[in-house]
Amino acid sequence: MLSQTHRIVESLLFSAKEPLTKNQVNICFQEDVLLEEVVKELNDYYESEKAPIWVQEVSEGYRLMTRSEYDPWIRRLYQNRGKMKLSTSALETLSIIAYKQPVTRSDVDTIRGVDSVGTLKTLLEKNLIEIKGRLDSPGRPLTYATTSYFLEYFGLNSIKDLPKINEIEEIIDAKNGEALSDRNSPK
Repeated sequence: MLSQTHRIVESLLFSAKEPLTKNQVNICFQEDVLLEEVVKELNDYYESEKAPIWVQEVSEGYRLMTRSEYDPWIRRLYQNRGKMKLSTSALETLSIIAYKQPVTRSDVDTIRGVDSVGTLKTLLEKNLIEIKGRLDSPGRPLTYATTSYFLEYFGLNSIKDLPKINEIEEIIDAKNGEALSDRNSPK
């Protein structure tokens, strides 16, 4: 059974356009609310009721999410308005910035081996990266970093939640091993 506090937090989560923060909830209640506890209790309730929603901690706040098993129907609803599409070069550039931030354009260009001006502009327009400042070196180049929208878009609470490079290498190695065994297996 949900209390009035749970229902108010639920309504705030439902109506929030951005991840709901503890500070915003406290302002609405005009008192300190144990938001982490309320969210846990909401998630327990949703789980017990087999609800199609849950609350995820994302970008230093909370967001109401739908469970993955409902993705096919949701995709159909938004098939022409789905998530933004990112090119391979945009994903490469975004990965470099996410793991090396703050980083300059020349650093990105050196790692990728190609000019990234257009890609950086696209990522800035999509609000996935932002200009963080200038390096204190000749030419005072701009530095780039990911935004809170980047965290929200990729379902991360903080940049520390990105997979470690060695974890990515293990996944790639495992997939390459599967591909090799599939090619070598008799048909």
